[in-house]
Amino acid sequence: MKQYNLGIEATLEILGGKWKALIVCQLMPGPRRTSELERLIPDISQKVLIQQLRELERDGIVGRKDYNQMPPWVEYDVTEYGKTANRIIDVMCSWGRENIRMRKSRGEDISLLED
Repeated sequence: MKQYNLGIEATLEILGGKWKALIVCQLMPGPRRTSELERLIPDISQKVLIQQLRELERDGIVGRKDYNQMPPWVEYDVTEYGKTANRIIDVMCSWGRENIRMRKSRGEDISLLED
């Protein structure tokens, strides 16, 4: 039996790490193909992207739809259960934007591309 000391441990197990929350964030507007995600998250390797998508799919956060055509086409989207994480991701995005503003005000050479 798996045990956690705090609920945040279970959250971080699903959404923790460098890429998972970012992948979910990019899927929130709607389904995307793997190649779209690669363009939207340029620093992630294809191998890591696929691995993270599989883990998110296993955990019920992301769904995968295979289209049987040539060339093969796969789309990923956020499941209804995955959408329940939207509040967490929104808070993380807001906190990150505020953190960047604070660091800029202290003179750090930092920018946010989405601004």
